[in-house]
Amino acid sequence: MAQRGGVRVLPLPLDEPATRFAVVFVGGEGCHTVLRREPMLSSRIFIWQHFTRLTPSEVLDVIPLFHPIWAHADPDDIAFADQHAAHGNFRAWAQLTAHARTALARTGRPRVDQELLRWAFSRLA
Repeated sequence: MAQRGGVRVLPLPLDEPATRFAVVFVGGEGCHTVLRREPMLSSRIFIWQHFTRLTPSEVLDVIPLFHPIWAHADPDDIAFADQHAAHGNFRAWAQLTAHARTALARTGRPRVDQELLRWAFSRLA
């Protein structure tokens, strides 16, 4: 693996006719610019997709489907978690979910509530 311009370049058999896999590049702000500077990568990108934060309405639709701990959670608790910690960011929801699962296991509670969420918030980086 080589590193050029902040991008770790993996030696992949992308030009082999028998290759049958997709490569997904994911990054934060500025990754588009970095990838565009690497012709070996940018020439192989089929579509550029920009993801934005989930709206509060999308959070209430999507998060209960994301993980079973949210499936039966009170929508007010989901909104509380989004407003105070996740802010529509799916990565933050994944971290919050991991901490909430730990809290549920430790407390034996059947579902998340605001007290449990406050504890989970304190564990977020």
